[in-house]
Amino acid sequence: MKKAVLMFLMLVCGLVSVSAQDSTQDSTTTVLKPLDLPLEQNVSEEEPQKLSWLRRTVRGFSYIDTNYVEPQLYDFTVMVQMTHTYDVYQLRSKQQSLTFAPAPTIKMGPYFGWRWFFLGYTFDLKHLSFDSQSQKREIDFSIYSAQIGVDLFYRRTGSDYKIRNVKLGSDAVNKSLEGLGFGGLNVGVTGFNLYYVFNHQRFSYPAAFAQSTRQKISCGSWLAGVGYTVNSLEFDHEKLQQLVDEHSNGEKVVVDSSLIFNSIKYHDSCGSIGYAYNWVFARNFLFCASSMFGLAYKKTVGEGESKKTGFDISNVNFDYIGRFGIVYNDSRWYAGASAIIHAYTYRKERFAANNVFGSLNVYVGFNFGRKK
Repeated sequence: MKKAVLMFLMLVCGLVSVSAQDSTQDSTTTVLKPLDLPLEQNVSEEEPQKLSWLRRTVRGFSYIDTNYVEPQLYDFTVMVQMTHTYDVYQLRSKQQSLTFAPAPTIKMGPYFGWRWFFLGYTFDLKHLSFDSQSQKREIDFSIYSAQIGVDLFYRRTGSDYKIRNVKLGSDAVNKSLEGLGFGGLNVGVTGFNLYYVFNHQRFSYPAAFAQSTRQKISCGSWLAGVGYTVNSLEFDHEKLQQLVDEHSNGEKVVVDSSLIFNSIKYHDSCGSIGYAYNWVFARNFLFCASSMFGLAYKKTVGEGESKKTGFDISNVNFDYIGRFGIVYNDSRWYAGASAIIHAYTYRKERFAANNVFGSLNVYVGFNFGRKK
């Protein structure tokens, strides 16, 4: 995984280096006028007439139809964002099920953007100590252009879950367990998503979620993507059994053997397809709705490792990514809110796990460094 991420970042840096060289030579290549104009006719007199395949590819990432999309007028942006996060994790066997969810948290942090890149870090306002067991951390690194987008993410949910829904024994026992704190669950998600925008000349995904362009006319586009995620789950089943014994009111309740494990890690390779639509309902205002459904192959390592070799159809599951946002953007100032939802399913013969996490973001930002 580390080697793959390192090679991916080296490739991205190479693309950015080429893009930066192009931008210093010709600042007009971010707009295609007209759309069918050959690439060589957009090259300034100081540039060579023949461009490498890599440079033509990088330039193609930024071609847009200015009748529909206004390109970014500034090179840099700073933003402050408040994030309201939530997590729901469900474990199920054939006989029992438990749903865990912590109290929603509020995080805040600064972000800085340069053209395609947007980097930020949010801090959990309730747990500022990095040594705290319940520390929640999230790092996001995004690259946006007209044609493609890449999201890299590192997420640790902490261990301050509460039991929200229970099906272990009688109704009396189940009700006595609901709402109790449970510190024996810790979830981690690390990976990336890469997507391609088909109608990239007229539809701007960054206009809704990166504010690096402005959508002038309502438009939609089909999306296709790939992703790779490592999901880890640490579960203290002994602590759960102890909690059940303390609140069972004398009733004998035993946690299903299918739910007795300490840790599981699975690698999620996913291909997805979806649709997104930008609705310009007033001047400088935009509402976006986007949904992508993925078919994922999940390989388990650790206690849940399958003894089967080769392709196993039982490892095929479904994933989902939803994005919704509303934005005000007058080129210099922007503000808005966005909701992002991730859903992962994991099903084996012994048990199943569903992980749904997301965030509601409220932000305000300022663009500066006007392009020449």
